[in-house]
Amino acid sequence: MLKDKLLDLREEALKSIQSADSVKNLRDIHVHYLGKKGPITEVLKGMGKLAKEERPVIGQLANQIRESIGTRIEDKKKTLEKKMLEERIKSEAIDVTLPGRKRAMGGHHLLASVIRDIEDLFIGLGFSVVEGPEVEEDYYNFEALNLPKNHPARDMQDSFYITDEILMRTHTSPMQARTMEKHKGKGPVKIICPGKVYRRDTDDATHSHQFMQIEGLCVDKNVRLSDLKGVLTVFAKHVFGAEREIRLRPSYFPFTEPSVEMDISCFKCGGHGCSVCKGTGWIEILGSGMVHPNVLRMSGFDPSVYTGFAFGMGPERIAMLKYGIDDIRQFYNDDMRFLKQFKRA
Repeated sequence: MLKDKLLDLREEALKSIQSADSVKNLRDIHVHYLGKKGPITEVLKGMGKLAKEERPVIGQLANQIRESIGTRIEDKKKTLEKKMLEERIKSEAIDVTLPGRKRAMGGHHLLASVIRDIEDLFIGLGFSVVEGPEVEEDYYNFEALNLPKNHPARDMQDSFYITDEILMRTHTSPMQARTMEKHKGKGPVKIICPGKVYRRDTDDATHSHQFMQIEGLCVDKNVRLSDLKGVLTVFAKHVFGAEREIRLRPSYFPFTEPSVEMDISCFKCGGHGCSVCKGTGWIEILGSGMVHPNVLRMSGFDPSVYTGFAFGMGPERIAMLKYGIDDIRQFYNDDMRFLKQFKRA
């Protein structure tokens, strides 16, 4: 009786294994027939009613059936896994004759491109690029540049002070004083100083509390205002086009004397007057002048022997004018739609 049940269970299990179409089905069959609560286990629970001489025979038959079912499940599993692998390979086949996908290439940020272009120009003119700390001493940021404490011109640069003597630099000019100090009164000194600067300003379309600046300095014997004009003319034509003209207007900066502001002829209307130049035909670009004797003296240079010129410009303003950008905040918003327009800038 038990023998017949075991043989029937084997046939039933083998048919189920044969018709299984997934590894999950095989796991279910294994649990159903060979599990602790499976039908084979239930049949074996009736062995206690068998005669003593029949028990070994039924026990051996049960073990053989268990082994045959387990072996058949493993064989079927290997067959199914092989079939699944072949189907996966077929579905994931790569057509090597298809053209490859182009990898998107990054590029320099527009400001970085403008600064690099300006650096390359001045390096070609014999200038060196120097950088310095953004957290600066009051002495180098103001006093060494002819701006003693309580000087009214300090109000022109509303500053972020950390202590009474430490602040976030308001311009990159401190590197001019630091560099001249290192030269210990011996020229020539020809440098440009690009970097971030900070001022307490309300952010809007044309102002930012943090922005970029490039300062330039040339100190040597017999340096004249005409030398400054020549360098700035080369700069204007390089950045805004060979047909650009420049003009210098009197101005005031504590660290230069005389001081001038440089305008370029409008590159949009050619000087006839438009919305870019506000109808004047000229666009203000930067401030400059001859280095004040006090600045030379405080940095160890003899103003009776050495003279020099200095200038300062804002890369954001140059980029905004050159590429028609109307909001300085675009440079710092990381909007890919904006940045992608200037990959080749």
